[in-house]
Amino acid sequence: MAKSNHGTPQEEFWAGNFGTDYIARNRSEQLLASNLQFFSRALQQAGAITSCLELGANIGMNLRALKLLYPSMAMAAAEVNPEAARQLAEFIGPANVFAGSLYDYPIDGTVDLTLSKGVLIHLHPDKLATAYDKLYLASHRYVLVCEYYNPSPVAIPYRGHSDRLFKRDFAGEMLDAYPALKLVDYGFSYRRDPAFPQDDITWFLLEKNA
Repeated sequence: MAKSNHGTPQEEFWAGNFGTDYIARNRSEQLLASNLQFFSRALQQAGAITSCLELGANIGMNLRALKLLYPSMAMAAAEVNPEAARQLAEFIGPANVFAGSLYDYPIDGTVDLTLSKGVLIHLHPDKLATAYDKLYLASHRYVLVCEYYNPSPVAIPYRGHSDRLFKRDFAGEMLDAYPALKLVDYGFSYRRDPAFPQDDITWFLLEKNA
């Protein structure tokens, strides 16, 4: 389980007490059920997936749902909060966790699917290009972007903090930056869904052209 420094105030924020406190808010059977339904829908067009990298995986609630859908899936992740990374390592193994900034994630191979879910929205806008590169270069087929959508970039107050939450067209920016990507599917998951609520997430499944 490698370690690195944090390069932005946003990453310092998540690596510190706020990020540690978030762990308890991010752990529930309801969230696991919602994630299971979410990925079943978002990856419906993808077919079999055998390997995945998640940037900003926290304790692995997304990966736990994916493991139920794809039991033999090989998993790797980057996580900046040390306690979350420790708990994540208990699930997918220490060798599969990069405990540090996703900007520093060392790409030494490719996977079927790279994933960000509620992570790009918390990155410094000036560093998004690096995050996009990680998602693109680490995948040889699919990129799943699940974030808050807005047609133009906007900053939103987040739990009393400024410059910690940003909405924009993340997937559209990736489609513009990487001509080899095409849009396969997209959708929205609503926080008022009576059975499987999510946090008003818009998702986009992108595929690399062969």
